[in-house]
Amino acid sequence: MLALRDKGLNEAPVELVRIQELYVSSSPRADGVDQEYARTLADTESELPPILVHRPTMRVVDGLHRLTAARSRGQDLIHVRYFDGDSTDADLLAIALNVSHGRPLCLEDRVGAAERIFASHPEWSDRAVAAVAGLSARKIAEIRRNSSGTFLNGARRIGLDGRARPVDSTYGRELASRLIKENPTASLRTIARQAGISPATVADVRGRVMRGEDPVPARQRGHLKAAPPAHLAEHRPPTTSRPAKTRSAAELGTLFDTLRRDPSLRFNEAGRHTLRMLEAAALVARDRQRIVESVPAHCKVQMSELVQGYAEIWELFAHDLKTRSETQTDTESA
Repeated sequence: MLALRDKGLNEAPVELVRIQELYVSSSPRADGVDQEYARTLADTESELPPILVHRPTMRVVDGLHRLTAARSRGQDLIHVRYFDGDSTDADLLAIALNVSHGRPLCLEDRVGAAERIFASHPEWSDRAVAAVAGLSARKIAEIRRNSSGTFLNGARRIGLDGRARPVDSTYGRELASRLIKENPTASLRTIARQAGISPATVADVRGRVMRGEDPVPARQRGHLKAAPPAHLAEHRPPTTSRPAKTRSAAELGTLFDTLRRDPSLRFNEAGRHTLRMLEAAALVARDRQRIVESVPAHCKVQMSELVQGYAEIWELFAHDLKTRSETQTDTESA
């Protein structure tokens, strides 16, 4: 999102669009358009920058003051750059753009923006929300604590790098401590993957273990008394013969939704191509039986052979991804 705001949108082509075709709805500003500021823009002799429009709906994402100024000048046309993402991302862009340029959002509007981000992206970390809303991570954490609603809680949060990490690392730290004792030469990233925490946290745990200290800082003790997350509670020493777990369609759907929200995939052509490929697979996972019934009888055998062949390619693809990931992470930690 931030990369798109800071660079990607500026590379989009500029088009002249009829003002009457544009749609104006909500604004990140509680008070709406500042008419005095819009009049100041209208009196400016230089050409104003293009506004941003959500192409699927023709809704103005950024530039309401410029649009108001153009109307007061009696213009029929205005320069536009288009955004082709979904409506939720358009809302986030409206916040991020108004924070970074033009007439900045006031503190009240930024707090309101943070609360809307919590509603649409409850899994985002405090720093990720702060980067878009233009507030400090400390202020975002305060808003999260003071806000009501079940959407604010969760076991894991996604950071600016797109990676999901546990909100409470107590269990991950304890597991990392055991793994370090079992295999002192293992890389930080290898242990981080197994324990579900960041390499930086593993480094801290390793230092504590070497000093004979508790792997969990005193301030974190007692925060959670419930059982550890399932992916940690069920940890077993890895073996080469352990069969892979078959995931349900719901679990696969959750994994796909997480990838679909990742900005590093959404905002480049190769990433969007990969997501379209995975979306087709997600459709089969959701509606397999209905699709089977819809295939004509005389095509079922041939299609079965074709799908089986593709399944073997998918298996190779999965193996290549896992191997490449392990090679890269071990190289980075060496």
